Amino acid sequence: MDDHDDDFAPPAERISKRATGPSRSQRKREALDVLALASTLMAAPAGQVQRLVLPDELAELVATSRRVQQQIARKRQTQYLAKQLRRQDAGLLETIRSAFAEDRDSARREAARLHRVERLRDRLLAEGDGALEGLLDEHPQGDATHLRQLLRQARKERDENAPPHAARALFRTLRDLLAAAEERRDGDDASGDDQGED
Repeated sequence: MDDHDDDFAPPAERISKRATGPSRSQRKREALDVLALASTLMAAPAGQVQRLVLPDELAELVATSRRVQQQIARKRQTQYLAKQLRRQDAGLLETIRSAFAEDRDSARREAARLHRVERLRDRLLAEGDGALEGLLDEHPQGDATHLRQLLRQARKERDENAPPHAARALFRTLRDLLAAAEERRDGDDASGDDQGED
């Protein structure tokens, strides 16, 4: 081996730095991820942000940042907030992300629940008493007289192109009926789990 080959070898510090530290593209991805989190914090509903458990200084910075309205200033403030977030503990950032993900999942579940109620109401309106009997077989705790009355009024409104007051009331009644059934089912599951532990 020639002595000149050693001249082209990279310094040991460079090798160890490359081998142990994150790549430039990884650091960029992480920075963009934190910038997206800062944007989310600034755009989220106030109630959602207030539920987060943040250190006082960070909570104050988030509140100040959310008040900035002018577009260019808001962009600059988002970048500043992201810079401050990068200085925070990784666990805190993960907690914030998890809280937002949980809220998104909760909103998605609620939207799906409302769509189910809407489809049920539409089916009742289309099929009438036969569909109502099936619903009452499945949910015997439902007030049959009240549901039947609302269904007839809603069908009459639909046929006469009248404002859908009864259809809305039917929707609310069905939503409450299904929510109560879901709570009972969750309660039964929880008590079954408790008995299984004994």
